[in-house]
Amino acid sequence: MAMAVKGENLVVTNLKLERMLSMKGGKGETSYLKNSQAQARHARAMLHFLEATLSAMKLPLLEDGGTFAVADLGCSCGTNTLFLMGIIVEHVSKMYAALGHDSPEFQVFFSDLPCNDFNVLFQLLPPQLSSRSLEQCLAAAEEQRSYYAAGVPGSFYGRLFPSRSINVFNSTFSLHWLSQVPERVTDKRSPAYNRGRVFVHGASADTAAAYKQQFQADLASFLRARAVEMKVGGVMFLVCLGRTSIDPADQGGAGFLFGAHFQDAWNDLVEEASTHSHRVHGLLESEKRDSFNIPVYAACLREFEAVVETEGSFSINKLQVVKGGSPLVVNHPEDASEVGRALANSCRSVAGVLVEAHIGERLSEELFGRLELRAARHARELMEQMQFFHIVASLSPSLPSHPAS
Repeated sequence: MAMAVKGENLVVTNLKLERMLSMKGGKGETSYLKNSQAQARHARAMLHFLEATLSAMKLPLLEDGGTFAVADLGCSCGTNTLFLMGIIVEHVSKMYAALGHDSPEFQVFFSDLPCNDFNVLFQLLPPQLSSRSLEQCLAAAEEQRSYYAAGVPGSFYGRLFPSRSINVFNSTFSLHWLSQVPERVTDKRSPAYNRGRVFVHGASADTAAAYKQQFQADLASFLRARAVEMKVGGVMFLVCLGRTSIDPADQGGAGFLFGAHFQDAWNDLVEEASTHSHRVHGLLESEKRDSFNIPVYAACLREFEAVVETEGSFSINKLQVVKGGSPLVVNHPEDASEVGRALANSCRSVAGVLVEAHIGERLSEELFGRLELRAARHARELMEQMQFFHIVASLSPSLPSHPAS
């Protein structure tokens, strides 16, 4: 199980996020495995975009022994990545069949940060087909896979693969995670200091600008690295949180998840501490809250497009904002307690590791308990208004590749 660094006095922003950030590992109630059904639903709704991206590529005619390489960046530790990789392999196999060629051998790379729970992911891998005949590849049941699998730990904001080694890059629901919390956001001397908040939603213009600039720098780094690693004729399919507002401080659905009731839960702990004449063990001081910030940014379409165009390595084949729906999957939407628990578990599955690293496991339990209660009191509002939007991008190389670095 991916473990957070423990310690009551630890400040997350002073650590390298890539050495500790991960979705909640394991198979428990608050794990990402058990709380990623909404992402699965949203991914299935975008399959036609993915398949159109693949259909538009010019297939390499591989010689005997050649491989077709696919990389999923930000794979996490659930079944969603396995589903998408299976779709890509099956679709490309059919494309080769339509051209009258044998299907190549497929190599799939599952990549995420080092603390990702790769153990759970590998346990979920279906057994591999012993034969690689085209007929069996296309007829493979869900409990079988027709590709070789490997894990690649590391940040996708840098190089992960050798030059000219990957045919298809896929990244879904990951690029909104920044490489770091912008330094100005936690600097008390800076106008961008995010006092009283733990996320960019509803923050000042200076704070929002710092988040936006970090996103722009990160996305440019991501594109530069992929341009070196992609084979000639390759394609890339990206999905990340987006927003419809032009105001970067209005984070839309992400604001509901990481702002709103999550923010209020932090404030509850601070206010409870301040109502006592002496410090109460286990509750937070305001500076402890202010030194924590969620490193997530939902861009608008123009922001994303501008980075791609300015960086210059890729051409845009498709780019649009798609309504993904609610991130809450509940059996009884009229049950306020179930809705509250679903929101708390969803937030904890993606941010719980960072919270525990910052305030410790005991206080983390207090925080998410308060979040669950607050969300339950606003259950109807959450079910009616909490909607996520996603940026969907299909990209292909536009320039001669950069020299390997």
